[in-house]
Amino acid sequence: MAKLFSTIIALLLFQGLLAQNFDKAKLDQYFETLAENQKLMGSVTLSHEGKVIYQNAFGYADIQANIPASSATKYRVGSITKMFTSALILKAVEEGKISLDQKIDKFFPEIKNASDISISQLMNHRSGIHSFTSNPDYLQWNTQNKSRKGLYDIIREGGSDFEPDSKADYSNSNYVLLTWILEDVYMQSYPILLKKHITDPLKLANTYVGQKTTTASKESYSYKFVGKWEKETETDMSIPLGAGAIVSTTEDLTKFIEGLFAGKIISPASLALMKEMRDNYGRGMFAIPFYDKVSYGHTGGIDEFKSMLGYFQDEKLAFAMAVNGSNIDPNQAAIAVLSAYFGKEYTIPTFSANPLKTEDLDVYLGVYGSTSFPLEVTITKENTTLIGQATGQPKFSLEYKEEHVFIFTPAGLTLEFNPETKEMTLKQGAGNFVLSKK
Repeated sequence: MAKLFSTIIALLLFQGLLAQNFDKAKLDQYFETLAENQKLMGSVTLSHEGKVIYQNAFGYADIQANIPASSATKYRVGSITKMFTSALILKAVEEGKISLDQKIDKFFPEIKNASDISISQLMNHRSGIHSFTSNPDYLQWNTQNKSRKGLYDIIREGGSDFEPDSKADYSNSNYVLLTWILEDVYMQSYPILLKKHITDPLKLANTYVGQKTTTASKESYSYKFVGKWEKETETDMSIPLGAGAIVSTTEDLTKFIEGLFAGKIISPASLALMKEMRDNYGRGMFAIPFYDKVSYGHTGGIDEFKSMLGYFQDEKLAFAMAVNGSNIDPNQAAIAVLSAYFGKEYTIPTFSANPLKTEDLDVYLGVYGSTSFPLEVTITKENTTLIGQATGQPKFSLEYKEEHVFIFTPAGLTLEFNPETKEMTLKQGAGNFVLSKK
């Protein structure tokens, strides 16, 4: 549900090869290399003018059962769900059931500032309503079933982070509330509305609101890498709802966004409202630049799933990628796919073997903390891989860079150890913290 893909940014002007002639064999090798080195698992689809021109699946949908990923594998797509919800809201506006300027106090009078918050402000994250996924205890209850009242109480108690319309800040609470607005005005459940207004008209047979994962339905589990792939726990889908509960294939995702831009779900005028950016937020949509081009779409993250969906309107190109395990920044793979299509340079990565033996890691093991740092960091190991875990956070694998230096690329994290002083320097962005072993 959270935005885990960074925006694709490039600095050069477009030039080069015709996209239709891109080297598919090289791109296949790129993903094969990532999968063989346990760096990435998932699927990708490129579609031009409604025709699939590249598709690949790599890694496993279920490692324990030895089920490889395929083009038919379904993934939890997280916040890409918000594009579907936004389209449904605009469909309701077109049918006269609600208006974008309508305040939400009619639906949720107990929400702080409800009489000042419009439906439109929920859509483009200008409501100020606190995102429940940012609660410190979220990962303690996200696997539990929540009733509407139970989840509503959590959102209500979260209060407001800022005055409505004073700025924009991403909030999953906004789209859960939009889900309930849709259900109230149509008097039908969100899964039924999704099927009636989007998946049936577009013939998206592999797209629906998920429940508990089942490989019998060709659904994928998600995995984190902690020296080996370890199955992640599952968010209960009673929680993300229209903010992040959809399951789909990458091919279905491209069909959805192509149908959306072709006017098969909502009118061109409504689509323009989705694309309208304010403080870099659209209504259920973002503008994602690539060199001199721009796509419109959304990213997603739930459990260890990460996803991206975009449509290059001028080029009539749809791109979807879903990942169920990543030991690198998946955005780099997205850049490689688009670089291959648009004739830009990219390289197949090489991965050097870890020179350390398991006993070499023992000097780093322990719990590190500081009065100037809010969390303790526990360092353990799995064979020859160093594992980090901050208080209340998931485990993460550290990659050996050089003597006493380890990195976690997806988070831009560097850990530098000094075994003699029993200290560890944690570097992330502009932050630089010295933690001592306890």
